[in-house]
Amino acid sequence: MTLNKKILNLAVPNIISNITIPLVGMVDLAVLGHLESELYIGAIAIGGVIFNVLYWGFGFLRMGTSGFTAQAYGKRDLHELMNTLGRASLVAIGGALLLIILKNPIGWLSFKVINGSSEVEELAKTYYNIRIFAAPATIGLFVLTGWFVGMQNTRFPMIIAILVNVLNLGFNLLFIYGFGMKSDGVALGTVLAQYIGLAAGLILFFRFYKRLLKYWSGKAIRKLADYKQFFQVNRDIFIRTLCLIFVFTFFTSQSAATDNTILAVNTLLLQFFMLFSFFADGFAHAGEALIGRFIGANNHKSLRKAIRLLFLWGLYISIPFTILYAFFSEQIIFILTDNRAIIDACAPYLIYLIFIPLAGFPSFIWDGIYIGATASKGMRNSMLAATGIVFVPVFFLLKENMGNHALWLALILFLLARGIGQTALAGRYIYLKAN
Repeated sequence: MTLNKKILNLAVPNIISNITIPLVGMVDLAVLGHLESELYIGAIAIGGVIFNVLYWGFGFLRMGTSGFTAQAYGKRDLHELMNTLGRASLVAIGGALLLIILKNPIGWLSFKVINGSSEVEELAKTYYNIRIFAAPATIGLFVLTGWFVGMQNTRFPMIIAILVNVLNLGFNLLFIYGFGMKSDGVALGTVLAQYIGLAAGLILFFRFYKRLLKYWSGKAIRKLADYKQFFQVNRDIFIRTLCLIFVFTFFTSQSAATDNTILAVNTLLLQFFMLFSFFADGFAHAGEALIGRFIGANNHKSLRKAIRLLFLWGLYISIPFTILYAFFSEQIIFILTDNRAIIDACAPYLIYLIFIPLAGFPSFIWDGIYIGATASKGMRNSMLAATGIVFVPVFFLLKENMGNHALWLALILFLLARGIGQTALAGRYIYLKAN
């Protein structure tokens, strides 16, 4: 099988599974957007930001597990395959329990930081108090998904993601149209779908990987010294993720502080970013699996070739999205909402959508490469620079004269700066491993 085919075999299932996430989010927004008020859109926007903070904070479990597992797979180290799963699972269980125990103080702090109107905040609190109980299932799925990807198996994450998102959509429609619920119905649908997805993931693991359980070592998993590298890499991924959380939390917080219309507008337009990012992440996840495997197997030639091909695929997918956003963004907005005030308010900001694909794809591809190489310091440093040197200064320098335009310009330049930074650091953190 050629390397291009390997990339596609890994990427296509990831694309299919990833693409269901923003599509379901768009349907949720479309359903709520056709209700009588924009308050419901604002509620899930603010509630969604809180869970982005919480769950993106645990995203290191998926990424770190993927990189370590892929390298162990390349080395054919079956003990390390299972020990990686065990260590990540213990951290996931502890983290999920901590979130539920600290539910009230986390909620209090979150709503102090994010300033929405009192009406939106009341709805968002209800959304939060329901959805928080999905934490064990959501974080557990991070670990299982990362482990499957590291095992060069992207079909199982695809199956799980499709199941979760189809159920999520079905539950949301049932609760909203069947039982008259609003944003609280969206939260409840998410909780139920996540637990069913976790159950499906465990069934797949025991059905197809049960033979590996004999390599599971409880003693090795409890050995604290073995967590050193795991937490070093995941610490850097966590810092990188915190920066990402900050950027999008700040984006939504500034939107909410303006007014409910701008909050609704920016929430709708961010769906375009999410649609592309989840699509591009399909190739990033393929990069995680292949780069980790080739480093583990000490296959330098294939490592370099894979990096070149991954970037070509990133360019190939960004061009159609650029064309789509340039000519059909208004039509997509009409699908998401029939609120004329929101539609009209979106118009001045549609120009920024055109720049998202080409400015963003290098950083997505590099993320997969850095994760597969467990080169977490490079990811961390480039993200810190893009956040602190580009995103924050650009916004505060321009917000007085440009208003919401400053927020979008800062986001585009942030994406571009990440890709440039990762490229500049690749010689030190990636290519040295290919020598």
